[in-house]
Amino acid sequence: MADKDPELSIIIPVFNEQNAIWPFLTTMQNALSELHETIEYVFVDDGSTDATVQEIRSRMDSDLQIKLLVLSRNFGKDSALAAGLMHASGRAAIPIDVDLQDSPNVIPEMVTKWHAGAKVVNAKRVDRKNDSPLKRQSARLYYRIFNAMAEYPIPPDVGDFRLIDRQVIDILNTMPEKARFNKDLFSWVGFESAEVIFDRQARQTGRTKWSFWKLWNFGLDGLFGASTVPLRLWSYLGFCLAIASFIYAVYVLIRTVLFGIDTPGYASTLIIILFFGGLNMLSVGILGEYVGRIYREVRDRPLYIIQQTYESREEK
Repeated sequence: MADKDPELSIIIPVFNEQNAIWPFLTTMQNALSELHETIEYVFVDDGSTDATVQEIRSRMDSDLQIKLLVLSRNFGKDSALAAGLMHASGRAAIPIDVDLQDSPNVIPEMVTKWHAGAKVVNAKRVDRKNDSPLKRQSARLYYRIFNAMAEYPIPPDVGDFRLIDRQVIDILNTMPEKARFNKDLFSWVGFESAEVIFDRQARQTGRTKWSFWKLWNFGLDGLFGASTVPLRLWSYLGFCLAIASFIYAVYVLIRTVLFGIDTPGYASTLIIILFFGGLNMLSVGILGEYVGRIYREVRDRPLYIIQQTYESREEK
């Protein structure tokens, strides 16, 4: 890397966060004031419709080294993060949310563990006290299901907030997946890792952009993208049902030969038809999830489109 390149890149995906930019930069400056590393801030605007871009550009006249990538529309946080990693210049990068829920005060500790040899330093939250009871329970259940099915488990209560070494960044940038689930990718690459603990705060400004439906689809992308276990489980279930059906058919045949034909029951017939019809629909749905992801990969459309790039005291 060139000598002029920064040592640490802070990657911040943003979407309609105009009121959060100034508090974020102020807090980051205070938290990182003792670090000796040169720092760049890589903002990725994910199709904001407010004045987020103008607010970030107005901060480029300060002494901070700021890079702004403006995407042509909203591609989603994981795609925006992929754009930030691709354009980060530092020897290490730290993705962080602009809402300050992830504590910048643990970044110096992350840098210390990075200097000690860790290639990935995960930031694990102490608890989820600021989440609703439903979100806490659903997150805990999701992590259990995911890690039971995934080939490479992800650490629970660890989000995108982590330090990633340049060696890891370069590998992540070669991964062409269109259905991005970065937590799984960070786990898949391996390398020596360390962990810091922090207390996640309540959101300082604005409101979350994650609706229940978005979280649901995001979770499915992660589960189906990281594992083929759902297909394998359905194969096992289909095999067991086939054996059970064969045994029942033999039973009916023997009973008919020995005792004659009973009057067929409408209720039992309807129940069997509905049961196997529901199983067929569910199996087709699972296959459809995988086929849809194959279709997305085969089209090979870009993960994101950059409309404009700005850098401190320079416009491109």
